Order: sequence, then structure tokens, then C-alpha cells
Amino acid sequence: MTRSAPIAFLDVAYGLGAAGVACLLADTWTTATPRMELSRCLPCTPADYVPGQFYKRELPLLRTVIASLSCRPSMLVIDGYVWLGATDAPGLGAHLFKALRAATPIVGVAKTGYRNDTWSERVYRGESRKPLYVTAAGIETARAAGLVASMHGKHRLPTLLKQVDRLARAAAAQGCLHR
Repeated sequence: MTRSAPIAFLDVAYGLGAAGVACLLADTWTTATPRMELSRCLPCTPADYVPGQFYKRELPLLRTVIASLSCRPSMLVIDGYVWLGATDAPGLGAHLFKALRAATPIVGVAKTGYRNDTWSERVYRGESRKPLYVTAAGIETARAAGLVASMHGKHRLPTLLKQVDRLARAAAAQGCLHR
């Protein structure tokens, strides 16, 4: 029996002179346990955060970990926005979608709203009154929001998104310890 292509959950964290990049591969949206974990510590001095240009910091790092995967995921889930406005101004996810030649759908899950966001789908999970902001490319945003809502976990942040965040932070911290 052949396994279907996995869903890749990606995140980046920064330490002193290093970036931790993490990827979890999961078979379904509702699982609590990934099929595979991958993390890398990459030397870098991140550029200052500039609203609307977040992709300049993170895109090269995400592409590095995606290139190291042995199979192409069916979908990529990033921490951030795909679109930065109702007029489809590109965010990190849109730049990644373009860099991958629109071959793999991208779902962006942001924990913080961007400016006066009126375009994302809000997903409320658990008891939280604070939403997750979902945008997408290559898949309808409403469908992407439904998939995020279905993810495992009782709290605002789904289990796999918390796990990939921790993995990226650990990789960044590990790199800083060995410098």
C-alpha cells in the first residue's frame, strides 16, 4: 500500500547568529503525531522585521528545509500570512507558493492579525476568544480554515503547530549553545 503525500508543517525561530528551521510531516490534519520531524540550525543574522517584507527573512530558510525533504508534500502549512491584504498583496506564503512554481498549496496560519485584516478566515479553537488568521494559495481559504479548525488539540494552537514551533526554537537555541 502506498502512503499518500504528507502535509508539511513549517516554522522558523531565531537565536543569536542562528536560525532554527523545523518541519513536521503528518499523514492527516487531525493527527497528534507526525510521521517525521526535521530541524536544522542555520547560521544567519536575520534582517530586521519590516512589516510586509517578512518573507525576506524566512523564505530562504524555509526553502532550505523543503529542499531537503525526500518527498514532495501535498500541502505546506506556514506560521504567517499568505496574503497581506484583500487585494492579494503577497506575504510569506504567496512568495513561497511562487518560488515553488505554484505546485504545492500553501496554508498560512498567523497568530497575530496583520494591520486591519479583513481578508483572512478567523478560526477560533478551544476556549480561546482570540482567533488564528488563515490565508491560503492553491486551496480555497475557507477550506483551509476548516482543515486548521479540525486539527488535533484542545487549545487555540493545534498540537502540531505547537510542536513545530518548539522544534524550531530548540534548533535555534542549540545552534547558539555551540557557537
